Amino acid sequence: MSGSGPIRRALIALLMCCALLGGAVACGNDSSSSAATPTGSAQAQKFAKTRFVANAGLAAGATYQWIVKPYRAGKFKKGADGRTFALVKAGLAGTFAYNRLKAAVNNAKGDPLLSKAVAPLTAGIESLKSLGTKLRKGDASAADVGAFEDVITNVKDAGKSAGAVVTDKVPSTSQLGG
Repeated sequence: MSGSGPIRRALIALLMCCALLGGAVACGNDSSSSAATPTGSAQAQKFAKTRFVANAGLAAGATYQWIVKPYRAGKFKKGADGRTFALVKAGLAGTFAYNRLKAAVNNAKGDPLLSKAVAPLTAGIESLKSLGTKLRKGDASAADVGAFEDVITNVKDAGKSAGAVVTDKVPSTSQLGG
């Protein structure tokens, strides 16, 4: 039964991704409920920024902790101790970061200033879609790791310019699905 471990982990990762995706959908802007309250618009904008900061912070933390740091430490090089584990975590972190960045962009739509600041970044975020798999397979290059860093930096800068300062928040390993 030693072969069931990787299958179980893959199943857990899949379930976690579905849960994260479901959470992102559940956090969507419901304009009908916000219109019922007198401060609906201001409240919706406040929550949009808060959710943006939370999601972008988790993406930034995952990227730095499980992609950038191990890459700089040489953990992705052939023959490195713990390479396989580092690559699997990096792949999960890449997928997680992509998911959280997409959620952050969706959250930003609730605030006009933030939406305008983040809009130009959607193509860069979309370019990260396949990098999680590339990292997991060990096919990532310095340019791929740099792409994650650049997108995270751009999202943080866009948030800051709109009054939504993003700080890194490292998600737990269980949040990554591992």
